[in-house]
Amino acid sequence: MNNINILKKTIRIFLASSMVCLGLCISSCTDYLDKAPEASFTPNDIFGNFVSFQGWTEQLYACVCNPNQILSNQYQAFCPTETLSSRVIWPDDGGYWTQRFLYGNVSLGGNALQGERGVGDKYLWPLAWYGIRHANIGLENFDLLEGTQEEKNLIKGQLLYFRAFFHLEIMQFFGGIPYVDEVLSASEPFALPRLSYKETALRAAEDFKAAAELLPLDWRKTNTLAASTDFCRITKTHALGYMARNLLYAASPMMNESSTGVNAYDTELCKQVADICAEVIRMCEQPDSRFTLEPWENWPGIFNKISSGHRERPGEREVIQNQPHYEDYYVRWTTTRSYSPGQWGAGNNSTEVPAHNFVQLYHMANGLPITDPASGYDPDDPWTGREPRFYHDIAHHGTRLVVNATSQAAQENEFAQLDNQGRHRHGSVASGGVNGSVSGYFNMKFLPLRCNPWDNQWDNHQGFHPRLRVSDIYLMYAEAVYYGYGSASSSHAGCPYSVQSAIEKIRDRAQLPPLPDHYYANENFFETLMRERAIELAFECLRWHDLRRWNVSDQLKYRQKTAINFDLDDTGKPINFQEVIRTTVVFEKKHNWFPFQTEFTTIHEGFPQNPGW
Repeated sequence: MNNINILKKTIRIFLASSMVCLGLCISSCTDYLDKAPEASFTPNDIFGNFVSFQGWTEQLYACVCNPNQILSNQYQAFCPTETLSSRVIWPDDGGYWTQRFLYGNVSLGGNALQGERGVGDKYLWPLAWYGIRHANIGLENFDLLEGTQEEKNLIKGQLLYFRAFFHLEIMQFFGGIPYVDEVLSASEPFALPRLSYKETALRAAEDFKAAAELLPLDWRKTNTLAASTDFCRITKTHALGYMARNLLYAASPMMNESSTGVNAYDTELCKQVADICAEVIRMCEQPDSRFTLEPWENWPGIFNKISSGHRERPGEREVIQNQPHYEDYYVRWTTTRSYSPGQWGAGNNSTEVPAHNFVQLYHMANGLPITDPASGYDPDDPWTGREPRFYHDIAHHGTRLVVNATSQAAQENEFAQLDNQGRHRHGSVASGGVNGSVSGYFNMKFLPLRCNPWDNQWDNHQGFHPRLRVSDIYLMYAEAVYYGYGSASSSHAGCPYSVQSAIEKIRDRAQLPPLPDHYYANENFFETLMRERAIELAFECLRWHDLRRWNVSDQLKYRQKTAINFDLDDTGKPINFQEVIRTTVVFEKKHNWFPFQTEFTTIHEGFPQNPGW
């Protein structure tokens, strides 16, 4: 059987299993399989061989929620600490009860996979629980699989991985939850108690670890029919990488405080994270590794591609887990739709833009923060002499937005005009009254230069927020070793890097000179770590989690978000710079966690609401 026929068969089984799974969400596994739709498929049809079981398992990939879903402004909730908007970003107002980005318009028993244009209903809460149940059904029927040991390992490894992954998706917003590792019957009352954050994380770690022991480093090197159709399937690197993130979150001050009452790092968990990250780094630095830290010249391809027919996805070899690709021709409805300068020209709301005080975290080209007197930063010329990541990620006044500026409209929009009276600052011209940039910047990280109405590369554009990158592994390693072993000179026995050299490896890739040693002294280390994670992982939906887990989200400097106002002199030079506070985020202790909807906290006494709600 050739690969095309294999894929067709897999799709048929996938569709059949989708019908089964939707029914399973509202009834028990055994009962429903006894009443399979049209009696056409038996459990053995679905779980009896590798191709059909992999078809079942593929559905778990579609259960990963879409944090960039424009139709419900989910990006605002996943990335609020870095952005300003011309409309209300509800987390800024403490409006955590809204939670549409979590719950959407689908209840726990609804059709979590069906959505407008493939992305419309990709909400976290229903998808995660759906995925957990789907994984558990697969594990319950695992013994039906007849195949090679390698095929069995691949199936079980994916099921265990996704069970852990979806628990982590929920708990990072809500705290400890029940760890569901069996198929629950709808005919029996739900009575599983909430666990502490640490307890839930340790259960997830067990599944991630077991998955890592079963999964390959590279599907292309397996002896399975799926080897030639490896697009973004889960590997050992995925499992260990997410195991590290899961345990680092559990070790962090806010999560540790919620579990033990101690507002400090759990040093023993940090040491475990260091062990895991050291192993991943070792794997990624092998010459034939599936994943590795890309050189700087490949940096743009990590985040976006212009690829005819969407045949080539961004990510290069650095992205371990990417955002799912729901539909070929609606990629721009995910990552770039809500905040790109090209979308301004297309007549859409470019509302989520980088906040000025976040932009100021980017270094100068000499590697120093702008607050260092030796950095050479000039507040009257703030965009000159900055580091390479700044010029890739941030569109400031004068940044080129259009390449083929032949028409009058293209020429009028060729360069960003973000001064107080600028064309792209307030909108209301040329594009039907759209919103401009309220901060004085646009986000360019996920947007190729030609992705605009005049260069007209929309149909070939792919831009994604990575879920997990190799660079994050190095930064997690540095954080875990520092808080596990006590200093920036500390290292792990299984890794050639100290805390300082791991961070400097990321900076060196970005073409920055080393930071002076005093930036790694104990009194300065946290600010150095915070700044490096902010810049390297900018707009990748991680900083909000970082500030919360570090227990600093309530500090004023992290709650204020500013814009840069300026005029132009007669020569067009920016003058009269003024930083203004646009938003002061509402954040109290209770905002560390989202509140559960009342319908879930009234199921039984063992499922209490989060504190303060």
